[in-house]
Amino acid sequence: MTGHHRVLQLLRERPDLAGLAAYPFNFDIARDEHVEAVRLASGAGLVAVAGDDTGGTFFVCAGGEVLYAGSEGEAGLVADSVDEALEVLIGLPGWHDYTGLDPHADDATLAATATDTEDDLHEYYGPDLDADRSALLAALGLRELPQPQLIRRLHQALLRTEPDFLLLNAQEGCAYTLLDRLPRPPLWQTVLEPGRTDLALLRTDRTRWSEVAGGAAPRATALRAAQYDRRATDLPFLRVLLQHEAHEHGATEELRLAAVLVGLHGQEQDHQLLRTLREANVDTHYLLGGFPDTTAELTSWAAEFDESNHGMDPGDEPELTWAELARRQGRTELARTALLRLLDDAGPRDAALLAGLAGELARLGDFTQAARARHLHASLQDDPAHRGAALVDLASLQRRAGDIEAAWRSLQRAVAALDGPPPPPPTDQLALDLNLPEPQRPTLTWRALGLGLRVTEEHFRIAHEAATICLPAVARAALAAGAALLPELPRPTAALHRLARETRAMLGGAPSPVPDQLGSAGGLMTPSAEPGAGRPE
Repeated sequence: MTGHHRVLQLLRERPDLAGLAAYPFNFDIARDEHVEAVRLASGAGLVAVAGDDTGGTFFVCAGGEVLYAGSEGEAGLVADSVDEALEVLIGLPGWHDYTGLDPHADDATLAATATDTEDDLHEYYGPDLDADRSALLAALGLRELPQPQLIRRLHQALLRTEPDFLLLNAQEGCAYTLLDRLPRPPLWQTVLEPGRTDLALLRTDRTRWSEVAGGAAPRATALRAAQYDRRATDLPFLRVLLQHEAHEHGATEELRLAAVLVGLHGQEQDHQLLRTLREANVDTHYLLGGFPDTTAELTSWAAEFDESNHGMDPGDEPELTWAELARRQGRTELARTALLRLLDDAGPRDAALLAGLAGELARLGDFTQAARARHLHASLQDDPAHRGAALVDLASLQRRAGDIEAAWRSLQRAVAALDGPPPPPPTDQLALDLNLPEPQRPTLTWRALGLGLRVTEEHFRIAHEAATICLPAVARAALAAGAALLPELPRPTAALHRLARETRAMLGGAPSPVPDQLGSAGGLMTPSAEPGAGRPE
């Protein structure tokens, strides 16, 4: 039997011990329901086991850790096990008072604070507090430890709350605030640390150049580290990082950074290298815009880019930059935590940020939170075309999150926004003056653009998913609407036709005809294959 099951089972079997744990030590196993549904952002398991008299709840996580959630939307890890949690809670009654103490305070200061707090508790509870504490700990088989040690252990647990134990409101998806205000390193420092380590290796061991340059995430992080710690002797390996980035990823922000760091040295061979890379493809050509014709201008060009796009202080970079780099490093929960904090704080002026958050959360595979970000982004779009495009993306994210009915509603709103009110008829004044019929002017609509393919494809995908989870009305309506759109597309792809036919076949026929004709190009696109069904071939 595991430790946390042993102690909890003992409390359930011994009402006398359970009563003492509940009062005065505020761990009441009868209060095992939280005020609202919650979940961990990571998706790991979470079980409520006790509560306190303020409406807070103690949860046991999948690994045995104990997380406390307050009734006002604050949460924090308090221990690595139920045993350790009860040692803290019983050893530190009034433990909330210690969450804001200076973590660098000495033992004497911590002990004095604990004494002051317990003097107040003795006045309220009576002289038996110490005896009851010792008796309860002994009965539960737990240790009675010095209070400064318990305070430090509590602080260590609280500092581990993020990123792995970020608590969310299960319905709205918003994150709980931190229970404490203990100092933590900024995100950039945590993300940049491996890059600084690799930068030191690049400077001292030439044999590590290929290793660092060959990985997308190590290369990007090392370039960021070199951005904030520049040395003239770095140029040889900066060239290696630059060429790897150009050949493996093309036009990226890291490529521009590498070009700037190399270009600042103003070398003839680097001017030729950058010119060659720039002329290799059109995306890199525009990424390195304004490239000088002569080596004499190279340093000035790089310095202008440096001033406008980079800099020397990592604290000046947007948090989204570091969250993206954390994701690329494989630090999923660190990236998710940063993104959700940004999302919770976003406001009406943050449309661009919300679009970036939606994309990053989708890359993490968190489609529910990505949909939340895109929903807010769509609500800020005044232009019907922009709002419609955002709603199409929202529908896709909701579908991938499993919320098919919401996806269908969003897609219908997208089409309505894109269609908009009918435009007023054109007026040709000369034709009116001469009493001649006005010439017809062709109007290019979204259906004739790539967006038309994407919207139509999304109809069929929603129809497929709706049929899979037994939503026949949604499935039929989405299929019918997609089938009606298909003939209006000027160049529907073979893959899109196949997707339409397969979706119709899955539903056993369709209320609207789906064209059967196929071009010779394109392979089979099954409804479960996400990318490319609506792309021109």
